[in-house]
Amino acid sequence: MQVNTETSQLIQEIKRLKKQKKAIVLAHNYQNPEIYEIADFIGDSLGLCQKAQTTKAKMIVFSGVYFMAESAAILNPNKKVVIPDLNAGCAMADMISVEQLKNVKKKYPKVPVVAYVNTTAEIKAEADICCTSANAIAIVKSLSSKKVIIIPDRNLAAYIASKVPGKEILSWDGYCPIHQRLTPEYIKQGRSQHPNAKIIAHPECPLSVIKAADYVCSTTQMIATCKTDPSSEFIILTECGMIKRLQRELPHKKFYSLCSLCFDMKKNTLQKIKEALIYEKHEIIIPEEIKQKALKSLTKMFEVLPAKSTRNKSATPHSSSFTILK
Repeated sequence: MQVNTETSQLIQEIKRLKKQKKAIVLAHNYQNPEIYEIADFIGDSLGLCQKAQTTKAKMIVFSGVYFMAESAAILNPNKKVVIPDLNAGCAMADMISVEQLKNVKKKYPKVPVVAYVNTTAEIKAEADICCTSANAIAIVKSLSSKKVIIIPDRNLAAYIASKVPGKEILSWDGYCPIHQRLTPEYIKQGRSQHPNAKIIAHPECPLSVIKAADYVCSTTQMIATCKTDPSSEFIILTECGMIKRLQRELPHKKFYSLCSLCFDMKKNTLQKIKEALIYEKHEIIIPEEIKQKALKSLTKMFEVLPAKSTRNKSATPHSSSFTILK
């Protein structure tokens, strides 16, 4: 990646500060590419938190959104975790409150609640187990209950329902605005413009999009899939910053994406990361009771092996009952 003199100097200053502070920078795949240059680890939110556990760093700067930094703080209790921009939030995570979840649990008292990692620490603390987009199917299959509540993403829940037989899936009516705007019409247009390209959709996409894709992948799985698939062109259906990561990893292949930008992800900048290192701000503080309960939900998830690959068998009919909670 080519950078100007000012950016180059900022990168060098951040690297100096990391050494001075014994800090690491975790960068989500959707970050601007200049942030990749100073990141110690780049990846999906949970994978980054786990990477941080293997280091001797005293401080973690999480260049992502708030719920990700919270997860890092939960899984790394002996490290100070800061986020460069305190206002980097997640619209989907904000679509369900603790009060709303408690009301759902009262209505379905014996039904296990599976919380997507794209939720706040308070929500994770009220759930029975967490899941990622990569292991959600495996998590639901591991539960003995025939009825399962999925929060907060209705699209991920619909995808799970299409793949897990014999379950009654109850879903909260939340969604990611970035993935919600992706449509089958875009796939049709993409196939017309790039007939040789394979299409990879994130599980947060609407089911109509998922059914039309060649692969269904988490962001980490997208990289692995593009490495192993012999195709030289791919249409990537997720936040458009992902193609920058893919181009970095596989410069000999071509990637296309609809401009579906997450403005919260882009709130983090090199300058803000520099300030976070200098002033050790903004530190993530989670009440101990919530932290321990959320850790329990995450730990239960780690006990279930993540799902492997993601080759899509298109037009798979729903094999489970699927209901949006009101």
